[in-house]
Amino acid sequence: MTDTQAVAAASGTYTLGGTLTVHRLGYGAMRLTGEGIWGPPKDPDNAIAVLRRAADLGVDFVDTADSYGPYVSEELVREALYPYRGVTVATKAGLLRTGPNRWIPCGRPDYLRQEAEMSLRRLGVETLDLFQLHRVDPHVAADEQFGLLADLQREGKVREVGLSQVSVAEIEAAGRIVDVASVQNRYNLVDRTSDDVLRHCTAHGIGFIPWAPADAGNLAEPGNAAHRAAEALGATAAQVALAWLLQRSSVMLPIPGTSSLDHLEENCAAASLELDRQTVATLDSAA
Repeated sequence: MTDTQAVAAASGTYTLGGTLTVHRLGYGAMRLTGEGIWGPPKDPDNAIAVLRRAADLGVDFVDTADSYGPYVSEELVREALYPYRGVTVATKAGLLRTGPNRWIPCGRPDYLRQEAEMSLRRLGVETLDLFQLHRVDPHVAADEQFGLLADLQREGKVREVGLSQVSVAEIEAAGRIVDVASVQNRYNLVDRTSDDVLRHCTAHGIGFIPWAPADAGNLAEPGNAAHRAAEALGATAAQVALAWLLQRSSVMLPIPGTSSLDHLEENCAAASLELDRQTVATLDSAA
């Protein structure tokens, strides 16, 4: 193992659903798409370089979705990483994109099946490692949406199943139909709305994938708890925020995203940053 690989490995590993063992610090591929997370990137070569550098650093869990672009992110992941030697790729469906800032839940079973088939084609695989319902569509019976995930798993088109932006009640409802390997909710130092979901996942061995894990906008403000801890540790506020997540629960799988090689290196270094109890307590109280 190289020094850079050891950085990513320092976060330890977690096994999603009993079949997918990954390092706990992953990479979110949403920001590789164009400005406003819409369309192709301005510099495709840089996007490819970021993905390949992430793999070089030991990152073996990449999260994407059909709506990132839309479709652009999955295509970049394939171009950069196929045939995915040792890399687990998670994707999502169920959230339509009709414009840069317009997201519409769509959980019709026929649509979800179509998107799963298209993701298989775009990623160039016969089985999706982790297929996540991007949103539960309030206009479609939840059991129909969960049932379609179970069907895809039985057919061998999906290895493990996940949910995104859900409540504990929705996780339990889905669990009566299909085994839930992961939950992807917004969660970070300053947004702990999903604390109850995290507790549920920790208690039941469900991987918790926090999106917006570093909440860059709030961390940019000087003088906050993350900045003070970072100054004391010789680190950055983003690294402190990611290290705090990794120490918060053994099922935590942060997926910081970036289109910058420098920020990628910075994020991966967070895996080896250990926070002492006093620092953790201070950050815990700083929500």
